[in-house]
Amino acid sequence: MSVAEGGQAAGIDLARVRADFPILRREVNGRPLIYLDSAASAQRPQAVIDAELDCYRRYYANVHRGVHTLSQESTAAFEGAREQVRRFLNAASEREVVFVRGATEAINLVAHSFAAPRLQPGDEVLVTHMEHHSNIVPWQLACERTGAQLRVVPVTDDGEIELDAVAARINERTRLISVVHVSNTLGTVNPVAEIAALARERGVPILVDGAQAAPHLPVDVQALGVDFYAFSGHKAYGPSGIGALYGRYEHLAAMAPYQGGGDMIRRVAFEGTEYAEPPARFEAGTPNIAGAIGLGEALRYLEGLGRERLAAHERALVGYAAEALAAVPGVELIGTPQRRAGAVSFVMAGTHPNDVAMLLDEQGIAVRAGHHCTQPLMERFGVSATARASFGCYNGTDEVDALIEALHRIRRLFGA
Repeated sequence: MSVAEGGQAAGIDLARVRADFPILRREVNGRPLIYLDSAASAQRPQAVIDAELDCYRRYYANVHRGVHTLSQESTAAFEGAREQVRRFLNAASEREVVFVRGATEAINLVAHSFAAPRLQPGDEVLVTHMEHHSNIVPWQLACERTGAQLRVVPVTDDGEIELDAVAARINERTRLISVVHVSNTLGTVNPVAEIAALARERGVPILVDGAQAAPHLPVDVQALGVDFYAFSGHKAYGPSGIGALYGRYEHLAAMAPYQGGGDMIRRVAFEGTEYAEPPARFEAGTPNIAGAIGLGEALRYLEGLGRERLAAHERALVGYAAEALAAVPGVELIGTPQRRAGAVSFVMAGTHPNDVAMLLDEQGIAVRAGHHCTQPLMERFGVSATARASFGCYNGTDEVDALIEALHRIRRLFGA
């Protein structure tokens, strides 16, 4: 293990990182907060909070076209955040970065404006069995409108996607592949680059749901070879209600707008409207200005920690957690992938996951219980719900140890 005693990892000053997050100084039920629910929403460092407050306190105004000082400053900060997203994903141009409300809206945008116009009866959209509902329902809606079909790549007993299974389901009718980079439930890291290579060989565009990957792994959309990549700010230590869609510019330029309104037009007349070039074409109305600025600051914060160092820290931490949880009598891990990031899901014999979560909360430990918006995956593993411990840059082995000790108390409470 590269995580040392007390939660310190090589290259990560965990005490200093924790100090950056003011919410971690509070208590829950008389105990110090142990926050293990970052897969649902990560906490915000003070730098992100300050960036949003600074916008509202000093220079907030509507962006674009304004000639007064506040508008110019807001526009510069807003577009500076777009450039930060571009660097974070290594997109070729800031024109390939569209601000959205989150990964859900990003996927819906692609389903509506890119996929649906290209789908015909008998065509197929390929997803996997481990997808979040946000990467299932938009494709179902597009298929219902067009007569296309949704095909599903199975998940192994270990909770992995096999490349052979993907290849076997790509055919001459496949029009798009959409796959999660990191499972929000299992923590599985999927071989996205290899899947994208298969897609390119067959001439099939690919979208990647990167909501759980962007906070935990270095992401290079050009190296991955993907056509679209979506992620959410609130899972990457940024504000809620903001996220980004990366799209290859040639795709974005060929897509019709997702919504109509102000700021996405070049010229409007009653006889017809001329749309702006991407990304403005897909950003109708007043955007989440302070949210975008906060997102840019969150990504700068992650880069400041060192994304490779942080990934190594979290990889060791999640491995430590999976091993420790598996050793608790009565605890069963759901999914045992070889590559895992961010999260571990488990069930406890004789105790419903909701009860596990509530009893842990009494001890100041926040975990998630439920189907995690992956009901098909729950059915695949024969459970209705799991408890999920998910980790962020501020977590250490000491908190995993506290979780394990608390689970032993729950076992004793139920007479195990």
